[in-house]
Amino acid sequence: MTEKLYEQDAFLIKFEAQVLSCEKGKKGFDVVLDRTAFYPEGGGQPWDTGWLESDRGRVKVLEVHSRGGEIVHTCNHPLDTGTAVTGIIDWDRRFDLMQQHSGEHIVSGLAHYLWGCENVGFHLGAEVVTIDLSLPLTEEQFALLEQEANKYLWLDTPVKITYPSPEELEHIHYRSKKELTGQVRIVEFPGADCCACCGTHVRSAGQVGLVKLLTIQKFREGVRIELVCGGRALRYLSQVMEQNTQVSRLLSAKVLETGPAVARLLAENESLKSRMMSLEEARFSALAGQYTGTGDVLLFEEGLSPDGLRRLCDAVLHTCGGRCACFSGDDASGYKYAVGQPGGILRDFVKVLNQALGGRGGGKPDFVQGSVQAKREEIEAFFASL
Repeated sequence: MTEKLYEQDAFLIKFEAQVLSCEKGKKGFDVVLDRTAFYPEGGGQPWDTGWLESDRGRVKVLEVHSRGGEIVHTCNHPLDTGTAVTGIIDWDRRFDLMQQHSGEHIVSGLAHYLWGCENVGFHLGAEVVTIDLSLPLTEEQFALLEQEANKYLWLDTPVKITYPSPEELEHIHYRSKKELTGQVRIVEFPGADCCACCGTHVRSAGQVGLVKLLTIQKFREGVRIELVCGGRALRYLSQVMEQNTQVSRLLSAKVLETGPAVARLLAENESLKSRMMSLEEARFSALAGQYTGTGDVLLFEEGLSPDGLRRLCDAVLHTCGGRCACFSGDDASGYKYAVGQPGGILRDFVKVLNQALGGRGGGKPDFVQGSVQAKREEIEAFFASL
């Protein structure tokens, strides 16, 4: 059975080992060592990656899994049985995963301590960590949970990892999603969490660096929380700051006053949209009057949205007494259209139109909308040929 060095020291990033076996697998070459510091996927934590070096060169460790009591390292090249190797852990990846995993413990433990929430789901993804809690939380509790988690980090309390005897375990209140047998590894963040866990963790809470809770949403009977910790949290907040700085420059607003500035901009935009709609309605009404009783009508009107096209077509359709076809766009980017005919069956017509003008669209038997990639003269020629 492989000696699990990662359980003894999560900060061990270089070690000596011997190859016990190497077999061709589905994703590469499956190597078993007599001892390893590579963490295998498990308990919601992804595997470590890195390298195995020998006198013949270096192979990359792509994945690590636990199979039948052995730790299997999937490598991109084979290694001979009996070869002495030096294992090197990808430390940036390892420490990132440690920060996320330890931060998750602290958040889950505090939610359990404060409100009795059980952690019923955990996923350490490439971008964010998700925690599923058994009870609903309010926005106020969500904010308090983040505040308390970071307050705990500032205390920089050392992490305790123990292997209690069955008798000792009976007197320890620890979190676990299932009944455990055999030797149990307890990871404790004193004052925040005590949990059965086989994963790698920081030495003290301060090494998590920062906990940032991102989102909270209802999930089953409780909530799902997304969060980032440590380096991920720093990168996330840096990106948010960069975006907000750009917004502040565009709006000529101070960095901490972009919210009210955006609210004012949206209010102005709604006012302009309302005024534009009033002007459009007046224009559409005038065109409807202009084409009263003229029969089939083909109209081109600049700058209309699909909804504007619909409203124009509907207005003229009620007065012209025939089919109304409205287009908006330009020769370079194409045209949007709306076509209506009271009591008409336009499905066959729109198929011919789309085929002739490189278009796509459809709708009801008496009203269709879509777009075409054609020039205005081609559209006019098509309707003239009908």
